[in-house]
Amino acid sequence: MSTSVPTEETLLSVPSIADPSAPLTDSYTYHSPTPTAEGPYILGVDEAGRGPALGPMVYGVAYCPLAYKEQLEQLGFADSKTLTAQIRSSLLETLGSDPANLGWSVRVLGPKGISAGMLRRPPVNLNQQAQNATVLLIREALARGIELTEVYVDALGKTTTYEAYLSSLFPDISFTVQAKADQTFKIVGAASVAAKVTRDAWIDGWIYEENIPPPELEITSKFVRDPTTNTDTKVDPGEFKGQGKWTGVTGSGYPSDPKTQAWMRNSMEPTFGYPSFARFSWAPIKIALEKTAHPVEWIDDGEASLRQAFASATARDKDRCAVARDLGLTSVSML
Repeated sequence: MSTSVPTEETLLSVPSIADPSAPLTDSYTYHSPTPTAEGPYILGVDEAGRGPALGPMVYGVAYCPLAYKEQLEQLGFADSKTLTAQIRSSLLETLGSDPANLGWSVRVLGPKGISAGMLRRPPVNLNQQAQNATVLLIREALARGIELTEVYVDALGKTTTYEAYLSSLFPDISFTVQAKADQTFKIVGAASVAAKVTRDAWIDGWIYEENIPPPELEITSKFVRDPTTNTDTKVDPGEFKGQGKWTGVTGSGYPSDPKTQAWMRNSMEPTFGYPSFARFSWAPIKIALEKTAHPVEWIDDGEASLRQAFASATARDKDRCAVARDLGLTSVSML
């Protein structure tokens, strides 16, 4: 896992993050330059950040000509979780070192998008979101002119069902879907590196959008009152940017990580909850909000007066059936 805070120079070296000084507000896709070597191509798929309660989930793909497979075996790609952060960064550079033969892409699913999907009605669960990201990346590789004949996918659960589904969408491609594919197929290990390096860079350099006022509300001046003298002092508004309480080490984002647990305890605002860095659809976040945050009852405009109107019963309603009472129906003497 990566919990160190890199320099801005380090973040800038990750091509899949265009602007490390800007917050992640929406999901997006990044593509490396399209390889020019003749096909057919093989492609690997893997993800990083499926289980954490914090930050984005990133799906990555890597692809190369089938004829390049022997060279790929010698480049050192493997399950990114078994590699150090330094080696992963070096391997990402390797992915970009031979643009004629090697290409990669990532789909970054922001925590807000993940939560919105899982909390909507009907919900789009994480499996469906992961599946959508995989299909999108394969389709966009094909759209860029990559002739795919073999695709290898690292997946959990019923891999045979998933493999059949992907084969039905892309009948001209031979799919292999299996658990721990990043340990078996080097092209999946390359995809794992692309996904992991991208997620770690976002986590380590996270910019809280809650600390950045929207352009239409940009502060041009600010006054601070001294309560001892009742005087206002004008200060530079820049001093107030980035001063939110959501700072410090976040850990890996997994609920079992003590550093992540500490962040969750210290970052709770009782009225407004957590910043958008947290996945509100995750059980640990929900439980923390239920235990610590202020309870909120949402009442639509006009609902309060309607409740009051139907709350009291008269003698006319005293012996009415339970259904009528439960529905809040009352009798009227005239229409």
